[in-house]
Amino acid sequence: MLDICTYVGAVSMTLMALWRLPALRYNEPQRRALWACSAGFAAALWCRVPAVKQALDSPITDLYVLVKYLTSIVAILAVLRYITAIYGKPAGTRVTPRYVAMSRRINGIAHGCAFGAVGAMVVLFFTVVDRGRPSVEFATDHAGQWGAGTFISILYIYLASASATCAFQWGRAARRADTKLLRAGIGLMALAVVLYTAYSLFRIVTVWAPTSASAPTMRVVADTSNLTVALLWAMGASIPSAKALSARWVAWRALHRLYPLRRDLMSTFPDIPFQPPASRLREWMRTSPSLDVRLDRWTQEIADAVEQLRHHASPALLPAAEDATATSPDPEPAAEAYWIKAALHNARSGVRSRLPARGLRDKPLSDSHAEAHWLARVQAVYAGISNEQLQLLLARAGEPQEVDRLRGQAVG
Repeated sequence: MLDICTYVGAVSMTLMALWRLPALRYNEPQRRALWACSAGFAAALWCRVPAVKQALDSPITDLYVLVKYLTSIVAILAVLRYITAIYGKPAGTRVTPRYVAMSRRINGIAHGCAFGAVGAMVVLFFTVVDRGRPSVEFATDHAGQWGAGTFISILYIYLASASATCAFQWGRAARRADTKLLRAGIGLMALAVVLYTAYSLFRIVTVWAPTSASAPTMRVVADTSNLTVALLWAMGASIPSAKALSARWVAWRALHRLYPLRRDLMSTFPDIPFQPPASRLREWMRTSPSLDVRLDRWTQEIADAVEQLRHHASPALLPAAEDATATSPDPEPAAEAYWIKAALHNARSGVRSRLPARGLRDKPLSDSHAEAHWLARVQAVYAGISNEQLQLLLARAGEPQEVDRLRGQAVG
């Protein structure tokens, strides 16, 4: 059961790291630090998965231990960088506050100590650590050995010091947080590093003063502790971005629903869009511009195309569309959908009038999200209009004004 939980935790942290991977493209320390934390914790958890452990141990005995410990150092180092990024420099101040300067100084010291710890651990691992046989739980199996004890002590002294620093600084950062969501997120991450500090101190003690617990039991304790810390941190890191994630999901759904309507309009008026219509898969894979910017552009482009359709609509088209949809469950967007479908058919047939017909009725839409919601209702009806319904509407509405004269000019 624990192996399954470890696997689930590793997959979850990997997905979080992949989700935050675009942060590497931007010069934003906070987003980059969050990605590094996620990647470090993911790598450390993967080293605890039995299949990965066996794969790492096949070339070098207990190599998984070295990789696991080094990735843990990277994760904690990224956590310290995240604190510095959260503090930043308050707007409107020329002098850097003392707590910000202290955080940056600690971050610099931590980097130097991390490089020293990594170098010492690599040397000790390949020289004095007894790796004659694979270990079930490294710290327990090597308890009382001075080489392994020194190796593990260097790791956990660094982790305990860094985690305690994180707990202190994140406690201060939580009190200074601007929103409740940010305060709750930082609070959970602070709790995670408090537990990690206690766990690190516990491991140092058990290395030099072995307990009577067996290696499998201590492995359960170690994996459970690390998994709990990683999940608490992941929850804390996710809470502040929950609102932003929800907004992204709403924007993505709106784009997904508007795709057919925009594709039909932009293929008829190719000079309007900033980005030409692409396949759904290509649209899903776009990372620039942001979803909100794209949604705003799409609604404006659809509005511009609808304005162009006035030259392809007869004066009687809107009343005819309203009569045809009077009994519809959602008559107003249904009438707009029928009007767009008929005018678009005329545009594709080359039917155009010099004088534009009356446009669609004004709607009290406050922003692009409200407009996208309205257009989604229009699209829902637009997609279901049959060819028979379209031909009946066109017969009732007639052709646009002056169309025959313009056709004659075009032919001449």
